[in-house]
Amino acid sequence: MQPSPEQSPHHAYPDHWEADVVLRDGGTARIRPITTDDAERLVSFYEQVSDESKYYRFFAPYPRLSDRDVHRFTHHDYVDRVGLAVTVGGEFIATVRYDRIDERGRPASAPADEAEVAFLVQDAHQGRGVASALLEHIAAVARERGIRRFAAEVLPANNKMIKVFRDAGYTQQRSFEDGSVHLTLDLEPTAESLAVQRGREQRAEARSVQRLLAPGSVAVIGAGRTPGGVGRTVLRNLLGAGFTGRTYAVNRAFAADQGTIDGVPAHRSVGEIDEQVDLAVVAVPADRVPEAVADCGEHGVQGLVVLSAGYAEWGAEGRERQRELVRQARSYGMRIIGPNAFGVINNSEAVRLNASLAPEPPAPGRIGLFTQSGAIGIALLSGLYRRGAGLSTFISAGNRADISGNDFLQYWYEDPDTDVALLYLESLGNPRKFTRLARRTAAVKPVVVVKGARHSGSTPPGHAVPVSRIPDATVSALMRQAGVIRVDTVTEMVDAGLLLADQPLPAGPRVAILGNSESLGLLTYDACLAEGLRPRPPRDLTTAATPQDFRDALAEALADEGCDSVVVTAIPWVGENGEAESGDGEVLATALHAAAAAGPAKPVAVVHVEIGGLAEALAAATSTVALPRPSTQSSAAATPPRAGAATTTGPAPARTPSAPGTGSGTATAAADAGSDDGAGAAAGTDGGPGIRIGRIPAYPAAERAVRALAEAVRYAQWRRQAAVPGKVPEFLDDTIDEPGAAELIDTLLGPGPDPRGRPLAHDEARELLGRYGITVRPTLPAPDPEAAVAAAAQLGYPVALKTTAPHLRHRADLGGVRLDLANESALRRAYGELTDLLGKPAELQPVVQAMAPRGVDTVVRATIDPAAGAVLSFGLAGAPSELLGDTAHRLVPATDRDAAELIRSIRAAPVLFGWRGAAPVDTAALEELLLRVSRLVDDHPEVVSIALEPVVVATQGLTVLGASVRLSPPPARTDLGPRRLPNY
Repeated sequence: MQPSPEQSPHHAYPDHWEADVVLRDGGTARIRPITTDDAERLVSFYEQVSDESKYYRFFAPYPRLSDRDVHRFTHHDYVDRVGLAVTVGGEFIATVRYDRIDERGRPASAPADEAEVAFLVQDAHQGRGVASALLEHIAAVARERGIRRFAAEVLPANNKMIKVFRDAGYTQQRSFEDGSVHLTLDLEPTAESLAVQRGREQRAEARSVQRLLAPGSVAVIGAGRTPGGVGRTVLRNLLGAGFTGRTYAVNRAFAADQGTIDGVPAHRSVGEIDEQVDLAVVAVPADRVPEAVADCGEHGVQGLVVLSAGYAEWGAEGRERQRELVRQARSYGMRIIGPNAFGVINNSEAVRLNASLAPEPPAPGRIGLFTQSGAIGIALLSGLYRRGAGLSTFISAGNRADISGNDFLQYWYEDPDTDVALLYLESLGNPRKFTRLARRTAAVKPVVVVKGARHSGSTPPGHAVPVSRIPDATVSALMRQAGVIRVDTVTEMVDAGLLLADQPLPAGPRVAILGNSESLGLLTYDACLAEGLRPRPPRDLTTAATPQDFRDALAEALADEGCDSVVVTAIPWVGENGEAESGDGEVLATALHAAAAAGPAKPVAVVHVEIGGLAEALAAATSTVALPRPSTQSSAAATPPRAGAATTTGPAPARTPSAPGTGSGTATAAADAGSDDGAGAAAGTDGGPGIRIGRIPAYPAAERAVRALAEAVRYAQWRRQAAVPGKVPEFLDDTIDEPGAAELIDTLLGPGPDPRGRPLAHDEARELLGRYGITVRPTLPAPDPEAAVAAAAQLGYPVALKTTAPHLRHRADLGGVRLDLANESALRRAYGELTDLLGKPAELQPVVQAMAPRGVDTVVRATIDPAAGAVLSFGLAGAPSELLGDTAHRLVPATDRDAAELIRSIRAAPVLFGWRGAAPVDTAALEELLLRVSRLVDDHPEVVSIALEPVVVATQGLTVLGASVRLSPPPARTDLGPRRLPNY
């Protein structure tokens, strides 16, 4: 909202303070600066505040605001006096104000760095987390204006306000003076305040999703008068799923006496419905959506699923229509799935919501599925349906103008009905937040992602996202650092999801292979080696093997402490007449189920070729087996966690039971295989009659089964490591001059820095890097042979002569570098050869540098991506690594574990560790260098690019021969500021 001309002209209206926020109950509100145009809103707001709240605010009865009060509370300079308001539907529901004061508590201006702060929240909105959100935003505003402390006077009886200050996580002091509590808050963010902020963000955003997935009532706006059409299809699916709440059909074209449609009440508007409507599914043309949104907002609807098309996917006009849709919905406190969405499904027995166009609704299960594409959503639902997999929730977000995959990661993080999260993403609206949320979620349950539109310029037209310069390979590496299982296709996503949802995590990479086909076993063996697993030699049961033979062999493999998982391969049995026998799939499935249920908790996957009914029988989770006990008894083994369960410790002789529907625990012979989590279960624990059996994933090709298993192995390893996070070594602090670096950066950028930034000269870069203990070997210019000889005499022989022209830099393959020049004659000869071959000295810009000890040439880089944040990269120097893309990446700040993994994750890493008999290089020194670069970029966001090339790593120590640094005014860090919803 822009101010009127009366607003103080010397301080422009700070529109960057405007923000949409999600409150504790999942509703939204808008925070913005108060302007002179808000007088009537302020008076109306104050009239709705109770006398008690007014007393708490002013410490005395204060029934109404005087004209002087109204003028004071609506006229601000946005520096020393600032007021913010929280609005819903355009009306105030809360305000906050600060006034800068001096050490005596009198009004002041800068450099005074303390301010008095006061809040007032309408009684009807207290308890929604309004004051907590306001405190975050007013604190950020204060820091921007040079204020470092807040002072507040609170009556002792005002427990709610005291709690807001106490729980914020800021460093604070409290005293009791003159009958009131005096609070002083240090506004510098702390680890505790950031944790508090993110915890509130998670709970609020999860609640906003829950309101959409578990409504008490649903209205379908646009349900047609005749069968067919989008709205009528959604209405039919709602009824078909057995939605447990109330359902309404809304269409302004209904006759006044319409009565019902498909047996549900029919109305011409939401306003005609005399009961609360929680969720509205909007299926009307785009030009009629604003009317429907206003109807919903004015009558208390909590959320919208907008199926209507005609928005950002249609170009500039559609993008503006989409922005207006989001602004309108949020102004009423509503969140949106869509537009251009396919719908939502919640299979919880307490809800049974199918507000989608899905032709084949999935069965209930433990997988959560989010997709940005309706077509991909249909394909995934169909594939899961055919393979007998069940879903907890399904969301197709379309253009995801508001609610995105980040919101659903917040929801699934604590959702007891979801063990595995599957996401098909075509764009990342907030990559930094996605990485943070994915890391936290992956620590408790798997997150499997397929990233569509991976190549530059191919972002779907309906998605407005920040520009990112990092390649897809870097995005993939950063996802894996966060524990995300990144796969290439939706088929691989389903394959991995089925294994992770129904099987425990493997304890390691050792794989037993058994089956009745030697050839299929060898294919599986080769696939395991290709995926980095450690397969045992395949066990051939021969084509004469019976289901009982399979059961015995699987039980023996599971009991073997030398294997962590089992792949069973099976082909059809061939009868005596040479024809393949059919009908044995269910028998074999029963045998495998029985062995898996009775054995130690290890993942089992089946590869089969044309065995009728096997996949379906393996996917069943409610059968009961009564086969003879296997001849090989299971031995006690340590039990790894299920994919979506917290890690447990201690030995377990078999699959331990878990409560139905909890999604936690480990599976054993006593586990309830008929429960939703698909774990094996038994009526008895002796492996005899009455064992209820769990799902075992089946695959039509060995490569698919092994790839899914390999992803589970890598994820399990990441989770074990994540349980003990890395750290930045404290010893670095003794050799880092952070204040000195900050002062130098300010000097180099100058008072009016160019927003495009500036590259540092060689000596400037050396000085800045030196403040962080990074020594760059000096170079001296050599504009002519005489200068080169003088430089060599100063540095000492042997020396290197190299060009620094941009087109030749770091291109030894073009002949621009001469090494090991031991004396003056060799240097003069090399200088002549260089200029004769490549051009004049003025073009080549040659320099002389002392030789470094021999070692491996490497490259260390750090860059700031506007979307993903700071990225630390490492690789070997030279064209082969560049051509093959053999570079590893980690997000900044990097820990000691990140640095160690970084140098070991490139394919050429063996060169650093003594390849072909060479001496291993000093990787400890290399890890320290990586940590120093990470710390520099993290401490100083003005450092937007660093490239150390080459870094020669010897057997003892390393030498940085070249460095380039670029500075720029620091980009905005939305991930560290107060909570706010993105605006695309």
